[in-house]
Amino acid sequence: MLTNNQQTIKRGFDLSVSVIAIPLLIVPLIILWIGASLSTGKNGLYYQLRIGRYGKPFYLLKLRSLKGSDHEDIVAIRQQQTPFGAWLRETRLDELPQLFNVLVGEMSLVGPRPDVPGYADTLSGPDRDILQLRPGITGPATLKYKNEDQLLSRVQDPNQYNDRVIWPDKVQINRKYQQEWSFLKDLRYLWLSVVGGSYEQGQI
Repeated sequence: MLTNNQQTIKRGFDLSVSVIAIPLLIVPLIILWIGASLSTGKNGLYYQLRIGRYGKPFYLLKLRSLKGSDHEDIVAIRQQQTPFGAWLRETRLDELPQLFNVLVGEMSLVGPRPDVPGYADTLSGPDRDILQLRPGITGPATLKYKNEDQLLSRVQDPNQYNDRVIWPDKVQINRKYQQEWSFLKDLRYLWLSVVGGSYEQGQI
């Protein structure tokens, strides 16, 4: 569990970075929004219901990468992803609008990725403790599964593999992240996310 002082440090850092980054990135965000709009034929910015801190739902902001449904299962990604959308997802630039989620306190720069209803909100026992964290743009579980789309595309039943293998592993990684949190580790996860680094056992 994070102490009150640790939570204050974490939130203070999130707020400081988002206040500085948003004005600096607003022009690139507009350009990416226009590109996403042109490639998908829809508004390039969309929002999707996710589960946040304490199990409360919120709307996550994202740049659109799919022509059709916003439901991001592996089938939809395979069939509806545009070339520009694939680039956005590969570079994770589609996540940049979430700086606004960070600014208002719905998310953190580092933490468990927010899931659609039916996952984090169903956690019980000690696993539910991770809901005391704000969901993050990046984090140890995100780094480990940064190629999750490709991984799921190689299995026969992506939904079953996600539910039985990936999701339980993410829960354990996020529990350890919460139990062993430090500001320096958060900085490391951010750095690895920026430079394209990967998760290695022991880094969390």
